[in-house]
Amino acid sequence: MATSTAGTTMSDFMDRSLGLGYANGSLILVSILLAIFIYWYVTERSLNVNDIRTPKVEILYWLAILFSNTLGTALGDFLADSSGLGFAGGALLIGGLLALVVLASFYTRMPREFLFWIAFVLTRPFGATFGDLLTKPNEKGGFDLGTMGSSLVLTLVLLSCIAYTTWNNARQLKAVNR
Repeated sequence: MATSTAGTTMSDFMDRSLGLGYANGSLILVSILLAIFIYWYVTERSLNVNDIRTPKVEILYWLAILFSNTLGTALGDFLADSSGLGFAGGALLIGGLLALVVLASFYTRMPREFLFWIAFVLTRPFGATFGDLLTKPNEKGGFDLGTMGSSLVLTLVLLSCIAYTTWNNARQLKAVNR
């Protein structure tokens, strides 16, 4: 939660207070995040989040998390406000990219760590644009559900995912036990 809050604050500072704008802020943040990943990979030969065993790697991990959240905020704001896509278009674009990451995990040999970090970065602007789509008024391109309505929608989506996962795990366990 701290990195999400700090990321939002850092993004708003860069984009608004420093006047860099969403596109320039996103470009700077992509560069910083790539530098973190390159340094991490060159020095450790891995970006695996399940293999964090030294203080140096833990610092790199938390820097990657922080700048991923910061980038996600800037990118979400750019898509919703500056790109012309609006909340729905931004959510659809990022949702489509996340779907491609899922497909890549099943149908390619791309490194799982690479796909993890792409998905991690994309979840932040997806959450921001989708959340804005649900809560913002109709005249701003949203569904005007408010915070209670959007919380109900997201709770139903979460419960559906949990129910499906539970059902699928039980089905697979039953098939193994036959």
